Amino acid sequence: MIDSISISGMEFYGRHGVLAEEHALGQRFVVDIKLYIDLQKAGKTDDLNDTVNYARLYDCVKRIVEGEPVKLLESLAARIIQSVLKEFPQIEGVKITLHKPGAPIQGIFKDVKVQIKRERKDYAL
Repeated sequence: MIDSISISGMEFYGRHGVLAEEHALGQRFVVDIKLYIDLQKAGKTDDLNDTVNYARLYDCVKRIVEGEPVKLLESLAARIIQSVLKEFPQIEGVKITLHKPGAPIQGIFKDVKVQIKRERKDYAL
């Protein structure tokens, strides 16, 4: 059985999208992330070194979302996952839901989101 750690509702301001205005003006993005990791050792040792530091994880996600613009949510989500897996070698898998509540759609809607799940074996890090 694999344990998990989740952080939901992380909000960042980024400049991602297909339209030039999205790159120029930017908008809010919301990230939910679930990490698949064995937490047995951390449960026994009560040592932060045996798990994932939530603050470091937040900073890792922030760096990507607030960093270099991309056109697609799918690309942004993939970059976040790759960065998380690279920075935290103890993580076995990542599931991310990336929300773009202000997507440029002519109509009434609550949210646009992309959800991706990847395992460490999917990447050559």
